[in-house]
Amino acid sequence: MEIGISIALILASLLMILLVLLHKGKGGGLSDMFGGGFSSNFGGSSVVERNLDRLTVITGVVWFVCIIALGLLLRP
Repeated sequence: MEIGISIALILASLLMILLVLLHKGKGGGLSDMFGGGFSSNFGGSSVVERNLDRLTVITGVVWFVCIIALGLLLRP
């Protein structure tokens, strides 16, 4: 059980990093450097941005649940 949750946590963490970098930046920084070309193609589409926000929130909730579950399973 612990191995399965750990794998889910690793996958959720990697997906969260990718999704955060894909968000359109409001200034400079990593989002412009890595996701700037991709987000500029879809910059006018609010549907894509909204779906990206939803997917990021869902991934964050999965990540949080995995952290809590591992904490409960591994406590002495």
